[in-house]
Amino acid sequence: MPSLDSFKSKRTLQVGSKTYTYYSLAAAAENGLGDVSRLPASLKVLLENMLRFEDGRTVTKDDIVAFKNWLESKGKDDHEIAYRPARVLMQDFTGVPAVVDLAAMRDASKKLGASAQAINPQVPVDLVIDHSVMVDYFAGPGAFEQNVEKEYERNGERYEFLRWGSKAFENFRVVPPGTGICHQVNLEYLGQTVWTRDEDGETVAYPDTCVGTDSHTTMINGLAVLGWGVGGIEAEAAMLGQPVSMLIPEVIGFKLTGKMAEGATATDLVLTVVEMLRKKGVVGKFVEFYGEGLANLTLEDEATISNMAPEYGATCGFFPVDEETISYLSDTGRDPERVQLVEAYAKAQGYWRPDMAEPVFTDTLQLDLGDVKPSLAGPKRPQDRVLLSEADTAFRDALNEIRGGRKNPETTPKTEGESRFVDEGANNVYTAPEDYGVSPYAVDGEDFHLHDGSVVIAAITSCTNTSNPSVLIAAGLLAKKANELGLTRKPWVKTSLAPGSQVVTDYLLKANLQDDLDALGFNLVGYGCTTCIGNSGPLPPAISKSINENDLVACSVLSGNRNFEGRIGQDIRANYLASPPLVVAYAIAGSLHINLSTDPLGTSKDGKPVYLKDIWPSNKEIAEVMRSAVTPDMFSSRYGEVFKGDERWQAIEVSGGDTYGWPAGSTYVQNPPYFEGMGLEPEPTEDINGAHIMGLFGDSITTDHISPAGSIKASSPAGRYLQEHQVSPTDFNSYGSRRGNHEVMMRGTFANIRIKNQMVPGVEGGVTIHYPSGEQMDIYDAAMKYQEDGKDLVVFAGEQYGTGSSRDWAAKGTILLGVRAVIAGSFERIHRSNLIGMGVLPLQFKEGDSWEKLGLKGDETVTIEGISDIKPRQMMNVNITKADGSSMNVECRVRIDTENEMDYYRNGGILHFVLRNLARAEA
Repeated sequence: MPSLDSFKSKRTLQVGSKTYTYYSLAAAAENGLGDVSRLPASLKVLLENMLRFEDGRTVTKDDIVAFKNWLESKGKDDHEIAYRPARVLMQDFTGVPAVVDLAAMRDASKKLGASAQAINPQVPVDLVIDHSVMVDYFAGPGAFEQNVEKEYERNGERYEFLRWGSKAFENFRVVPPGTGICHQVNLEYLGQTVWTRDEDGETVAYPDTCVGTDSHTTMINGLAVLGWGVGGIEAEAAMLGQPVSMLIPEVIGFKLTGKMAEGATATDLVLTVVEMLRKKGVVGKFVEFYGEGLANLTLEDEATISNMAPEYGATCGFFPVDEETISYLSDTGRDPERVQLVEAYAKAQGYWRPDMAEPVFTDTLQLDLGDVKPSLAGPKRPQDRVLLSEADTAFRDALNEIRGGRKNPETTPKTEGESRFVDEGANNVYTAPEDYGVSPYAVDGEDFHLHDGSVVIAAITSCTNTSNPSVLIAAGLLAKKANELGLTRKPWVKTSLAPGSQVVTDYLLKANLQDDLDALGFNLVGYGCTTCIGNSGPLPPAISKSINENDLVACSVLSGNRNFEGRIGQDIRANYLASPPLVVAYAIAGSLHINLSTDPLGTSKDGKPVYLKDIWPSNKEIAEVMRSAVTPDMFSSRYGEVFKGDERWQAIEVSGGDTYGWPAGSTYVQNPPYFEGMGLEPEPTEDINGAHIMGLFGDSITTDHISPAGSIKASSPAGRYLQEHQVSPTDFNSYGSRRGNHEVMMRGTFANIRIKNQMVPGVEGGVTIHYPSGEQMDIYDAAMKYQEDGKDLVVFAGEQYGTGSSRDWAAKGTILLGVRAVIAGSFERIHRSNLIGMGVLPLQFKEGDSWEKLGLKGDETVTIEGISDIKPRQMMNVNITKADGSSMNVECRVRIDTENEMDYYRNGGILHFVLRNLARAEA
């Protein structure tokens, strides 16, 4: 669709022998827009999008002028824009339900009188199957093949469905299992920094932008590709040509100066950044990095920082184009013509970092890279950073809090080199001093003991760090030195290495480091998101038994980005994020009670104590190995046939044509009920009358708490459903793998083992009180009883409701349970959008109000009138009637923020809105 181009910005750019058309910010400035040269680079990308898509309806001249106004207000004036990303990225956990919805829309389209082919992605879509492999087998040479075999065995129905989708839909590609993690594949191959498209005989160049169905899509901002995570619902609409509605964001400038000190890693840097930005408060904002310190970071370091934008709460963490961007594109085997275009385009548009004037930011903060120190984060939030030198003390404090106790008293200082543990001989029997309040417990059939603080999982996992050769090579070098001295991992530690791409294996092998990692149990277990998303697999039965029978607070250490309660494994209650070399060190130490800064890791072959400093590789060593081991041909070779897949993938038989066959007996993929009874025109939205309360929740309820994730318990509603459909508990697989079946997923919504519904104080798990019976039961069972009685439900919550991964099922499950409204202190951006996208009304308490202050118990009923006439961000009255018949009114703000979101809500959801528009166009 050609732009109206009110500011006559269309120009040509000559690069080598090729001519490109582009929409010039400088030309727009000269032709009436005014000087926008000091806009942050990330906003220049958005401004170009407005120039290119100006149509007078979804994008107007005023929308473009708003960016000039942004400079004057520093982003303090809200202005809604309709942004169209260049492409969409998916992973299979969130991608499968998105493709299920598209397939269901094809069925519904035919029922509304339109063709199935009307439902087709309008922009390029890449789905990477990376979330399904689990660590069932580990610490052995056959672990990878065994895990992949198990993966295909578990996920055959899902994979057949995705193979069908890759053939049925245009503009839709699938990266098969065993290739890598979507964000690392995006960084190393899919992302181009500048995208091109042939239109009307011209080749148009424009910024590479994307949205993804995973919150860590933000990683690609390290490559100057503007991208962030959206719900699967919103991503589907973007695929179908709908713009992403958003407010022009505030942009926080993060200035980096100095250079990293010896011994500090990119992981330590990002944990520091996460802590600083969480304290700053950047939810709903862009963060853009600038300053002379950028010259001392690699692009992989920058991508590590960008990856964890969800952890520091920002929409994205953006790095402008510079020489490092160009070098990385070349070093990873990108087309030389594209690399040349990227540099020329960035310079033409004014976001080539070396030439940029310091941008105007909403606010700024600063970090000297030299101040970064070795760190971990835990035991349950990424922003809870602790210095490595204080990790043992911090864990003991956390342990007391978990146990419901108080902070630890001062302990007797110990002499230099004295271990906190007593090695009772060659059997590796370790006990902890009674001073620290932990006792050893036996493990059946083993000659070692476990205690509070035992590290039972040490995992090199997640795109966050496995995309960065510096920390992986550091882990390999540390393993090499440890092996030379005779150190071993503790036998109770489940170790694993799950890189984000096959290239990692290539350079570890070339550097002769994989054998050293293998010797410590860090054998390859798969290419995908494993431990970081809860696919850590079961612990050995005897270890699991000892933990549960003795109520131990067992620990994990992982190189991931998430460590929320109940996420990593059901046997583990304290989870710590750390760099890959620290993961290896903790596998050797085996306990959080050991201070790696001062205590010996173990004893060498000649009987001398070995400290972490003795085996920690220097920055020079790491750099030398990187230079020799990581080569462009590795990337070209691995990504040359990236969509082909292995023999298993190619052997999957695909049936079906334009519409899917929906096998009746499938427990993985089912046709969802969203479009049942839907007509061409939406019905007026009904008021909420006498709704019961399903849950009263506190602050920081995450989508990990709400959305089904991890393993499925046999006694849970989902487990009972599967058993009723002849699925044995050994074949349950995970919730994530069954996201294409709404029957399983709605039963697992609000069912996290650590969620705390304050209607049932003192109880963890997905339970509620059903009224008027007063009976305690699973949330799903209560919801079905309310549905049978024709009763709506509401949820009350505290601040930051819905933080965490961009899980669409946190919203889909909510509406399927019958929840019409969520009333909270504040909302996370993606989840708020997802609720609207499924037709759930988000309402926000006025500052100072809360359900606690209202004295709610959960036996009240809620009435909300005037819903059919609401407007974005208006105040609305909520009437609450108590069990004794008395009532009170509370004013809440409607958190439908834009007119586009209002259209979605009035239609019952974003997919309904899109489907009706497409059907009307063909009618």
